[in-house]
Amino acid sequence: MKTVFTTGEAAKICKVSQQTIIRCFDSGQLKGFRVPGSRFRRIPRDQLYSFMRDNGIPTDALDSGRRKLLVVDDDVDLVDLLVDHFERDGRFDVRSVNNGFGAGMMIKEFRPDLVVLDVMLPDINGMEVCQLVRSDKSMDDVRIICISGMVEEDRIQKLRGAGADDFMKKPFDVDTLMSRVCQLLDMEPASAG
Repeated sequence: MKTVFTTGEAAKICKVSQQTIIRCFDSGQLKGFRVPGSRFRRIPRDQLYSFMRDNGIPTDALDSGRRKLLVVDDDVDLVDLLVDHFERDGRFDVRSVNNGFGAGMMIKEFRPDLVVLDVMLPDINGMEVCQLVRSDKSMDDVRIICISGMVEEDRIQKLRGAGADDFMKKPFDVDTLMSRVCQLLDMEPASAG
C-alpha cells in the first residue's frame, strides 16, 4: 500500500486540480514535507486521509487504492466479459449498467474514474451520456472510452466533440481496451498473465 503521495497523485485521489493541492499544501491546510534539496512536495497517507475527511472528500479512493470503472453496454455477455477481465486485474472497482439513463445515475453516484460507454444504447445514446458528463464541471476528470460497431469517421469525430477521450470499434480485443484504460488513467499497463 502506498504511504506517500505526490501532489499529482493526491489531486487524482481527491478529484481536484494539482494546483488546488499545491495551494492547500503551501497554505498549511494539507500537511506534508518537501523532498530535501528540491521543491517537490510529498504528502503522507495519514495527512491526506485527514485532509480528505476534514474537507468532505470521500476517502474510498484512498482506502481501496483501486480505480473506479463503469461499463455501460446493453450486451450482457460483453459486460460480463469486461467486468470479469477488469476485476481479475485487481486494480479496479467495477460497476456496470445496461442503459443510458442508468449510466447517468450511476456516474453521478459512483463517480467513476473511467467509463467504457457503448454508443448504441436502448434509450439515451452514448453521445448524450458524454454531453451529460461534460456538462458537469465536477466530472472533468472522468475519462470516457466509447465503443461501437459503427465507425463512420464523422460520427467518431462527433463523439470526441461531445467529450469522448477515445473510441474503439467492436469487436475489439479486451487486452487492447485494458491498455487504453491504463493509458488514460496514467496507470502501469496490465502485466500479461
